Amino acid sequence: MKTFRCQCGHKLFFGSSHCVSCKETVGMCPTCREVTALKSLGDDAWQCSNQACGQKLKLCQNRIDYEACNCTVASEVEDQAFCTYCRLNQVIPDLSIEGNLVKWRRLEAAKRRVLYGVETIGLPIGDPSRNDFLPLKFEFKEDDTQPVSTGHACGLITINLKEADSVKREQTRVEFGEPQRTLIGHFRHELGHYYWDMLVEPSKLEAFRQLFGNEENPTYPEAQSAYYANGPKPNWQSQFISAYASMHPWEDFAESFAAYLDMTSIVCTAQAFPRINADVPPDDFDAWLKAYREIGVMANEFNRDIGLLDLVPEVFNKPVIEKLRFMHDLKDIRVQSPESSSSA
Repeated sequence: MKTFRCQCGHKLFFGSSHCVSCKETVGMCPTCREVTALKSLGDDAWQCSNQACGQKLKLCQNRIDYEACNCTVASEVEDQAFCTYCRLNQVIPDLSIEGNLVKWRRLEAAKRRVLYGVETIGLPIGDPSRNDFLPLKFEFKEDDTQPVSTGHACGLITINLKEADSVKREQTRVEFGEPQRTLIGHFRHELGHYYWDMLVEPSKLEAFRQLFGNEENPTYPEAQSAYYANGPKPNWQSQFISAYASMHPWEDFAESFAAYLDMTSIVCTAQAFPRINADVPPDDFDAWLKAYREIGVMANEFNRDIGLLDLVPEVFNKPVIEKLRFMHDLKDIRVQSPESSSSA
């Protein structure tokens, strides 16, 4: 993620809500997509301080009520109190329970970062308030009478709130041998399933099957049962980005999609720091992969110096590279929303 600039010249970060230097209120403007200082116009009205923008704004309701968001809404959108990311929420945790507000804030921060990255590389996000592509929705739930499974179904992504508990998530990460079990990783993986439904099944199914396998044989329940009974496929490292990817073509796609988002986000961050040579053409996949590998070697060594896990633990063999290339080409698919196709 790139850094931003306050009007005072101090650096702002993607999650900033106030400038630590001049103390001004800052937020993400939906028009220029910059985190910028907000000029107060009185009566809860604000204006983007970016001179090239100047959009009149209001704060997202989740920021006003819970400090769970740093985004804003264009003032002319009179009937919308929530930003483009918060309006995707269908269910949020019970905030009367101690600790849930902190966990929910962590979930929202991860969701915003991942969705911003998805938009940056040019993938569409279906807005449930419009007849717009496949609507993307989120439910953040706790285990109750029945356990809540993190997963995706027809555009609805469910995240179990316990994933925002660092201790419980680390225990699960070690138990299942998942080096990148993070909130960011969960969102990226589940979005892989979302984009399979939106982009792959309608128009790239045969190409998908040639690369990942037939998702109908074995069926998902059959593959899942076999995976948890027998473990990952032997020598999975020669064909898959992770052990879990070897379970079923859908999971292979979702894991590969998450890895591709890792690559694009890290290279984009490196591009924001001129001392790191990551100036690669936007459409040159091989250049992106080369830059990612070089950054990964350096970052892994930094992490090892202080005993942290590798930033880039994956091995990029030829089958994995071709799967990542498939992800790179998804943004070139032109998807019509139901609204536009019905009016054509």
